[in-house]
Amino acid sequence: MDMRNSQRLFVSRPSLFSGLPLLAFALFVLLGCESSKGRPSMETGSQPGTVSLNGAGATFPFPLYSKWMSEYNKINPDVRINYQSIGSGGGIRQVTAGTVDFGASDAPMDADSQAKASGTIDHIPTTLGAVAVSYNLAGIQGLKLDGDTLTQIFHGKILRWNDAKLAALNPDLKLPDQAITVIYRSDGSGTTAVFTDYLGTVSPAWKAEVGVGKSVRWPVGLGAKGNEGVTGQLKVSPGSIGYIELAYALQNKLAIAAIKNKAGQFVLPDVAAVTAAASEVSLSEALTASIVDAAGPGAYPISSFTYLLVHRDAKDRRKGEALARFLWWALHDGQKFSSALHYAPLPASVTAKVESRLRSLTAGGQVLLSGT
Repeated sequence: MDMRNSQRLFVSRPSLFSGLPLLAFALFVLLGCESSKGRPSMETGSQPGTVSLNGAGATFPFPLYSKWMSEYNKINPDVRINYQSIGSGGGIRQVTAGTVDFGASDAPMDADSQAKASGTIDHIPTTLGAVAVSYNLAGIQGLKLDGDTLTQIFHGKILRWNDAKLAALNPDLKLPDQAITVIYRSDGSGTTAVFTDYLGTVSPAWKAEVGVGKSVRWPVGLGAKGNEGVTGQLKVSPGSIGYIELAYALQNKLAIAAIKNKAGQFVLPDVAAVTAAASEVSLSEALTASIVDAAGPGAYPISSFTYLLVHRDAKDRRKGEALARFLWWALHDGQKFSSALHYAPLPASVTAKVESRLRSLTAGGQVLLSGT
């Protein structure tokens, strides 16, 4: 209960407090105000009723975002959040066009997209995840790949599973004489941006000949839309290999390759390995960073932040307040759901910077989160 509500209740129902000593009531109000220090005000604003927020974008964090929005609605039933998992490219386009209240992307917006937006768009890091390299080979588990072999597979230079380079990395596996089918994302994708960022980092030839970004011209393979589409294609295509967010691979019981990291270790993607990749991260002023091919033992080399894209100055104050409060909750209480869904909670150093950015969000120049 805030001060204004307390005062209204006291004026409209004086008999409720008529038996309380004045000093006790004053102490009650004082303690209520003191307990709210250091955290944003959670009041819903001056206008009653349901607030509906619409967002769209990355499929990479969709399992976690779905959980967050469901849990948040349980404790804030007047806030309804609809999120469409359409890919990072779609999320950037829609938030730039102003057709959604927030976007989502695993890849930071480029300067052209920022220039097209009405007002400044802030990147809010929400969680960390891994891009898993999954494959469909009957009876084969424990595949190991390094940056060179992975790049050559997706470049169309290693064409069969029993290639000598793959056999040298996997002496304990009897790899079949079977054609490799590459599966890639056909839509504008943050997952693609992360994966190609890694390939371009470990292979100058890939960066020069194919490129890095949400969409590239793939030399070989079959395209599928979304992490969901690539997952489905992998399941029905013997001999295939593709890249998907870790949760999709685990939930669908797909085989996952261990990738050799900069320290020379073959590492499977998991929460600990993603956390290790971000252990020495330094965010830019825009609160973005690449953590692919991170140094240090135990780091999974195809790890990434993912971001919600929000207007720094909201046009609608009620929606702006509702979104800011949800983001604050996700930054704190929401992180406890991350590990169970195979995402890594944000490091404390990142949390502190995101808190500062959330406190700066405004509507009409007036801050949205008070009491911080």
